[in-house]
Amino acid sequence: MEKRKEQKAKLKIAVPNKGRLYEPTISLLRNIGLDFEIDERKLSSSVSNYSLDILYVSASNIPEYVQDGIIDIGITGLDLVSEKTADVKVIEPLQYGKANLALAVPEDSPIRSPKDLAGKKVATSFVTLTQAYFKRLKIKVDVVEVDGAVEITPLLGLVDAISDLTSSGSSLRMNKLRIIDTILESQAILISNKSVSPEKKELIDTLVMRTQSVLNAGRKKYIMLNAPESLLPKIKEVTPGLSSPTVMHLSSTGMIAVHSVIEAKDVWEVVEKLKRIGASGILIIPLEKMVV
Repeated sequence: MEKRKEQKAKLKIAVPNKGRLYEPTISLLRNIGLDFEIDERKLSSSVSNYSLDILYVSASNIPEYVQDGIIDIGITGLDLVSEKTADVKVIEPLQYGKANLALAVPEDSPIRSPKDLAGKKVATSFVTLTQAYFKRLKIKVDVVEVDGAVEITPLLGLVDAISDLTSSGSSLRMNKLRIIDTILESQAILISNKSVSPEKKELIDTLVMRTQSVLNAGRKKYIMLNAPESLLPKIKEVTPGLSSPTVMHLSSTGMIAVHSVIEAKDVWEVVEKLKRIGASGILIIPLEKMVV
């Protein structure tokens, strides 16, 4: 009798099917080397070069799907995972989709702090998070659940304040609201079910390693420069990230080329300092992947 071939483990990942997290999530999956096609008529994609199926679902449903084991891993917002109080493992913050759950009042309101809302009404679609916030502060308010268009409720005179998710605050300002506190700082996160099999965990660990390499690269820049060899101590001094640079001697007597990786946020400060001490030919190159 012919032996049945052992079936390989296959992961299922849920990603948002629309909204602010959709495009950067698809970009991330492609950047970590996954090969797949998107068909708008289909709700899933099969990855040709990894044991993985991608399912496109509502971001708000992802925490519960992962918690219940319907899906192995998912990408969604921290705000949604927290609001659903989903029992999942948070694997990795993904550094995009950043937004704040903000507490806001009308611009002309006399309310200046959360304690001024005692006994008043607050509208939100994030009822769990908002109630927990006021309970933590020991402030009694009436939290009113609203589905969509939360910003309009104070203008209609229905509530005294709102708590709503905002990326830049522009929508709140357009509706003549001002922020008095932040309830939660959110971003896209990678989550997993807490009871995945060892075979699936191995697949997840590989995806996490790839994801971290892309995220690490996004925080860094590769720098190359030329300088007199005598300046090397000063170069290391003004750029702490260059504590172990690659140094190559050039054909010009006493000249060296220095290559290293620095923090992306420090690029212009580093370049200005290097220029002042006599470095030349400074090149800044983006990194695609960085495995540490």
